[in-house]
Amino acid sequence: MSITRRNNEIDATIFGKIPPQNREAEEALLGSLLIEEAGIEDIADAITSDMFYSERHQFIYEAIFALYQKNNGGIDLITVTEELKIRGKLEIVGGAYYLAQLTNRVGSAANVEYYSIIIRQHYLARRLITFGTETTRKAYEDDTDIFELIDDVGRGLSDITDSIKSNTTTDMVKAVTAELIEIDARMAKAEEGKVLGVPTGFKELDLATGGWQKSNLIIVAARPAMGKTAAVLNLARNAEREGVPVAFFSLEMSTSELVGRLMSSECEIRSDFIRSGRMTKEEYRKLTSNLDELVNSKIYIDDTPALSIIELKARARRMKQRYGIGLIIIDYLQLMSGTGKNKDGNREQEIANISRGLKALAKELDIPVIALSQLSRATETRGGEKKPQLSDLRESGSIEADADIVIFIYRGEYYGLTVDADGMQCKGMGEFIIAKNRNGACKPVKVRFQPEYVKFSDIEYHNENPVYVEIPKQQTTEPEPQASTKRLIPMSEAIEREERKGGGDIDDFVPF
Repeated sequence: MSITRRNNEIDATIFGKIPPQNREAEEALLGSLLIEEAGIEDIADAITSDMFYSERHQFIYEAIFALYQKNNGGIDLITVTEELKIRGKLEIVGGAYYLAQLTNRVGSAANVEYYSIIIRQHYLARRLITFGTETTRKAYEDDTDIFELIDDVGRGLSDITDSIKSNTTTDMVKAVTAELIEIDARMAKAEEGKVLGVPTGFKELDLATGGWQKSNLIIVAARPAMGKTAAVLNLARNAEREGVPVAFFSLEMSTSELVGRLMSSECEIRSDFIRSGRMTKEEYRKLTSNLDELVNSKIYIDDTPALSIIELKARARRMKQRYGIGLIIIDYLQLMSGTGKNKDGNREQEIANISRGLKALAKELDIPVIALSQLSRATETRGGEKKPQLSDLRESGSIEADADIVIFIYRGEYYGLTVDADGMQCKGMGEFIIAKNRNGACKPVKVRFQPEYVKFSDIEYHNENPVYVEIPKQQTTEPEPQASTKRLIPMSEAIEREERKGGGDIDDFVPF
């Protein structure tokens, strides 16, 4: 028969054994504190009253700890007796006589930390027994949602693991000192041209975000055919090149399709040629000779369709333990399902629960989580360049609220634009529009897009800063009055054009 104890532990006598405990260590610890009050300083952040198996020992430690917090007269046999009397617990613990007996059972007051370790070990063993018993009971119940139970098991084990760590309170001296050390590390990385978080692989994006930060939820959103999957595959590969293992959950595309895209991007061979097998022998040799890095890359793909948030969290925890992943990517959020309790509710509430679950996962594993998201059709009806806005996030406003960073992928070329508002050509170009950034700037980042290789990359210029030049437009027979006959293109494109024509010098172009 199970008995519920004061600290909600389930008695293990159902297995024919008493729960793990060490009464002698408990008595020795309390006796040491009654003799030498300084010992409480060494264990105050590691021991709580519920770690004692004996209820009377729990009451005694609570009285000792209360006196420690008051700090108004020290801890000894007399003060603890009085504190227990005030609390109405003196007779329950056995009176002043029992307290005096504790002081006679001390081996050495210098061993207080060792006693605390013994007590914590037995406490953790009891927690595991309680946890396992409760899990078994729930698994037998017909109305238990098994996927929720699996999620609870993963979270419960994490809580038990976290309880091994000491609970510490940090004063401002320690906090400021720790932050200064962190700032020094950031400055050292900045001097080396590195970012503090997980590198994105795009220079301007790294400058704006500092890389993907731990415990952050990043939403990457776009309309269909904008290149969402291509973008996050590039982000995954860029992070892995910097030594960060990546978990990629693909709910839309198969592992085969993703690997084909990665091969195309890696070797710069047209993706449709790889899919159809229409490669020349030279292209095939190029493919097979440039895959060593990709083969050895630490990108772990899970292409389970309709994955629920609970299943994803359980798998992510396993990947964290097994592979030490430092970045999670989900493609894409709207294809996930919620918990069983929300399946009969509206879709907006379900998406809200999923986004909250992803944010909780990022905090639990202390790594960044990138989730792709669809946008509503509102962008298609908008005039002008049709650039997306935060209000376009599909199905739930909670996505915006939960996200630390929201980035839109936009390509003017998709809408038939040839030149953007800055006068730059749209062909082969794209933008990562940072629409929300809790800890940095919100700005557009222009990138190069190569659709044949499903690849986004930094724009490369001949100079560190882009220089634009004016060239004549193609004139019609009857040009419009006062119409401009010039347009702007990057210097690099102008030089390439002249090189193809076999003439021209950089000095022939007038910087604009």
